[in-house]
Amino acid sequence: MAVVTMKQLLEAGVHFGHQTRRWDPRMQRFIHGERSGIYIIDLQQTLERIETAYKFTRDLVADNGRVLFVGTKRQAQDPIQSFAQKCGMPYVNQRWLGGMLTNFQTISKRVGKMQEYQRMRDSGEFEAMPKKEALLISRELEKLQRNLGGIQEMESLPDAIFVIDTVKEHIAVTEANKLGIPVIAVVDTDCNPDEIQYLIPGNDDAIRSGSLLCRIVADAVEEGRFIFNSRQGGDDGPSLRAEDKAAEQSQARDEAATAAAEREARMVEPAPVEEAAADEPVVESAPVEEAAADEPVVEPAPVEEAAADEPVVEPDDATDGEVTT
Repeated sequence: MAVVTMKQLLEAGVHFGHQTRRWDPRMQRFIHGERSGIYIIDLQQTLERIETAYKFTRDLVADNGRVLFVGTKRQAQDPIQSFAQKCGMPYVNQRWLGGMLTNFQTISKRVGKMQEYQRMRDSGEFEAMPKKEALLISRELEKLQRNLGGIQEMESLPDAIFVIDTVKEHIAVTEANKLGIPVIAVVDTDCNPDEIQYLIPGNDDAIRSGSLLCRIVADAVEEGRFIFNSRQGGDDGPSLRAEDKAAEQSQARDEAATAAAEREARMVEPAPVEEAAADEPVVESAPVEEAAADEPVVEPAPVEEAAADEPVVEPDDATDGEVTT
């Protein structure tokens, strides 16, 4: 199964490059053509490069490697953070501090200071400080969290970095090359592809394009971690998965049986209601009709006889009867 399809790349706008007046001649081999003053990237080569980068990332993480996600431009900040957090990898999406890789020991000390400030804040020590001092420390903590919050769990140098827009992140690329750290990067038509080990020709400005490519790398990380966990689990991994599958099947059978019982109950319940409805009109209507039939026959006789025998007295009684009624 392909990692991504040509249709997905087209829908995300990965094929759009920069204007023809802004380009790097070294990217010419990845350019398909030009339209309306904009270069069109060859997506066939993009697909091939994505497959290569995906396999490299998957195998790296399968060997317990770590990938640092880097993208500080506005369009890349949210995808970099969300997908890095999703796959549990460190990230830098606000500002690349010089020396994050080449001077990692100093950066680690700054991270330790940030964690100490966090501990002081959570323990309530800020409340015991003078307001001005607590305010200054709070501001410094906010700044540290903004710049270093994504790498606070990174205890050592990453095994690779994934970059969106190598022109803007040229310092990160330079530091990685200096230390021999492989670089996986989205390379647009204005970038230098020669300094990238695993390049992906594509649009590094569109949000949809950046999100799609970040998702692909994150999927490779998750697949690699699954392979790593399977190796660590040994022979118990397949048996545990089989037990989980059996439990799910048993639960599904129970739910199906419950649903069937409920359906049968709903089918049985309407029958008594219809019988009762059918019985009630038959039982009630019979006495009503008989009474109605008897009353007109019995009542008119006494009224007519009384009127014939006592013509003078009956009107007063009839009037009294009507008033009483």
